[in-house]
Amino acid sequence: MAYQGGYPQQQYGGGGYGQHPAAAYGAGGYGGYAPPPQQPAVSPEIQNIFRNIDKDNTGRINNRELQQALINGRGDHFSDTACNLMISMFDRNKTGTVDIFDFEKLYNYINQWLQVFKNFDRDASGHIEESELTQALTQMGFRFSPPFIQYLIAKNDPINRKEISVDQFIVTCIQIQRFTDAFRVRDTEQKGVITIGFEDFLGIALSMCS
Repeated sequence: MAYQGGYPQQQYGGGGYGQHPAAAYGAGGYGGYAPPPQQPAVSPEIQNIFRNIDKDNTGRINNRELQQALINGRGDHFSDTACNLMISMFDRNKTGTVDIFDFEKLYNYINQWLQVFKNFDRDASGHIEESELTQALTQMGFRFSPPFIQYLIAKNDPINRKEISVDQFIVTCIQIQRFTDAFRVRDTEQKGVITIGFEDFLGIALSMCS
């Protein structure tokens, strides 16, 4: 899912990922494997994308393989944090990898985030700045102060460019939503304030790192 001029350009003759050589599919699906009857059929486009990312031809994609396929608007590969997070969200078997069926869901999920990012990257620069991030989070239902928005950017911006790339944006939004969900469970009176024990707090924080 490489960028050109700030946005992902379709390669592979219609796909969205950078091209990598790999072994051909068999007639029944990836690597000749026919999906079980209960699994929906995977489109030829997804099969083509999957086989080109699956460099070792195991029928599963890991963090490193996903990272090599994803380029942000700065021309850098997506971060380890972003790829680990997204793999973990669709890894039903907790193996640190996704099969072609999980990958189809992951692929659609990434494309949804890219569209969100594109909507707020008004100048098509491939990154978003403070005002754009504020607008994005506001439309998602969050009302953060300017200092907190600046903190979010600084947290992802060690060389002080005052901007965040699409992979940083995805990680930030997912983490905010996860903390928000955990907060709401404990905010039983809907006051926006909770009292939390130290172990409970650590449990929430550590769960966000997994």
